[in-house]
Amino acid sequence: MFTPTGEIVAAARAAGVAVGAFNVITVEHAEAIVAGAERAGRPVILQISENAVRFHHGRLAPIAAATRCIADASAVTVALHLDHVESDELFDQAAACGFGSVMYDASKRSYDDNVARTAAAVRRGHAQGLWVESELGEIGGKDGAHAPGVRTDPGDAAAYVAATGVDALAVAVGSSHAMHTRTARLDHELIARLREAVPVPLVLHGSSGVPDDELAAAVRGGMVKVNIGTALNSAFTTAVRESLGSNATLVDPRRYLASARDAMTDTVASALRLLGEPVPCP
Repeated sequence: MFTPTGEIVAAARAAGVAVGAFNVITVEHAEAIVAGAERAGRPVILQISENAVRFHHGRLAPIAAATRCIADASAVTVALHLDHVESDELFDQAAACGFGSVMYDASKRSYDDNVARTAAAVRRGHAQGLWVESELGEIGGKDGAHAPGVRTDPGDAAAYVAATGVDALAVAVGSSHAMHTRTARLDHELIARLREAVPVPLVLHGSSGVPDDELAAAVRGGMVKVNIGTALNSAFTTAVRESLGSNATLVDPRRYLASARDAMTDTVASALRLLGEPVPCP
């Protein structure tokens, strides 16, 4: 059942839990994410990134339409989110392609430029009914978790949210994109300070590299939306390797993609159960 992202995030925040947001690259990813959410009995966010759109020859509409159809047929609440968008042209396609939200990413730019570009994107997005997320700090990529000096400052974050009008803020607190090992350690004291300083929901990017105990502590500390991508790709690829390695004559992609989809489903269900544990009252 398709539901706007803002409604799912608001409900998670009110319940003291986090919602999982998983990256879609292929139709099998979308099917697995929804199947995992149905198994866990939890809402979920399906994310398509600008990088994934580039993989699909720059065409957003086909993969968005397939993903939206899977969301519409789900037995749980599912949102559709366009992730890490740097292109204004792509941002402006979101509403027409069925998305309820966009993460506009100007984090590589200077603070002032980030504010100006994000505020303009928020005005355009809100005019189309979109919930808009953005990022402040340096979450980074394959080089590992960033140094403390580039983590999100609570004072800057409060000023940034006020200046841009964003609906959610991704913050740099010790995670990193594209990690293949779950060794990241988060700055939980910083998460608590950000929660106090920032009036909108906090988002954790790069969560595939964060161990379960760290993720649970982050949710207790105030993280509301948790993005997971690489963990699905690792499960997918491991299953395909095992299928092809055990049968040298296998050529039907349905047979090895089915095992990959099942592996991703297991990963999603496990993550959503963890994120959906209510935060105990003090």
